[in-house]
Amino acid sequence: MPNLTDSGTLVRLAYRGLLNLGVDADAVLRQSGLDPAMLYKANLRTQFSAQPRFWEAALAHSGDPSIGLHLGEKMPVYKGQIFEYLLLSSPTFGAGLRRMSNYQRLISDALQGQLSENPSPCITSRFSAPKYATSHLAEAMVIGLVRLFQSVTDGTFQASKITFNHAPNAAMSEYQRIFNCPVAFNEPAFKLYFDKSLLSYRSMHAQPELFNLQIIAADQHLAKLQQLDLVRALREALASALEARECTLDKIASQLGMAPRQLRYELQSAGTSFQNEINNYRRALAKRLLANSETSISEVVYLTGFSEPSTFYRAFKRWEGLTPIEYRLQQSIKK
Repeated sequence: MPNLTDSGTLVRLAYRGLLNLGVDADAVLRQSGLDPAMLYKANLRTQFSAQPRFWEAALAHSGDPSIGLHLGEKMPVYKGQIFEYLLLSSPTFGAGLRRMSNYQRLISDALQGQLSENPSPCITSRFSAPKYATSHLAEAMVIGLVRLFQSVTDGTFQASKITFNHAPNAAMSEYQRIFNCPVAFNEPAFKLYFDKSLLSYRSMHAQPELFNLQIIAADQHLAKLQQLDLVRALREALASALEARECTLDKIASQLGMAPRQLRYELQSAGTSFQNEINNYRRALAKRLLANSETSISEVVYLTGFSEPSTFYRAFKRWEGLTPIEYRLQQSIKK
């Protein structure tokens, strides 16, 4: 399974929602393996596999068995992001929904949504890695989706029916209070139904003249994610290539199903190079192995793909300003 990630926007919205609930948001992030300082990182993506840890931590710190519902209520509306811009730069709400389907990765690699228009409009959503998709996540996300749709339709959007594929986390009266429509559980998939007239709704704040600019921005975001996919795939390929002593551009390109020239060009577009990625991988691997006192220096030289110990020593001194032995001693003192 590919390395699935979520947009950093999601964790930022959840963080603000936790604060609004009076929950220690920093503690929740740390317990789920996330550093609160990362919220300020540009182009942040978080691991989708961390979702269960986040919701376990949120449940533990809030003591609320319906944390997904209530966090969804308290999260800021998803505004000022590419999906809001796509919806408002489209001539109608329906046109915006159709365009959104091409850019789902901008929210999550794991999210798979589809719009059906007949006989009644319905958005069906599934997660490609369901073992990480908790019921709390599903409930918080549908509230966020409904509130976004209400925002771009000037408060007109109203769900006519919602189905979830999990058991309820609260009394039915609580779901009725929040969604104000019939809600069903233990269904095959999440579905959000709404009135067909909404497809032709035109917002008073819509700016169709900005559509081309929004599409360019969305395409640039997607291109960046695709570049990150390539770099991750390259780093995974380097592991086996170094071990087999076949770490050449031609070999790696072949393994990735690309021509060497194409791989070189794609890496350059991503702001890196084949040699730079080899050096980064070797450096990280060498540091990890040296921190383990049971791995001999000769083994580290071999496992990092260097042909001569002297070449490894020079490279490591250039990377860290220390010899491998000095670095190992430093790490043992820290322990």
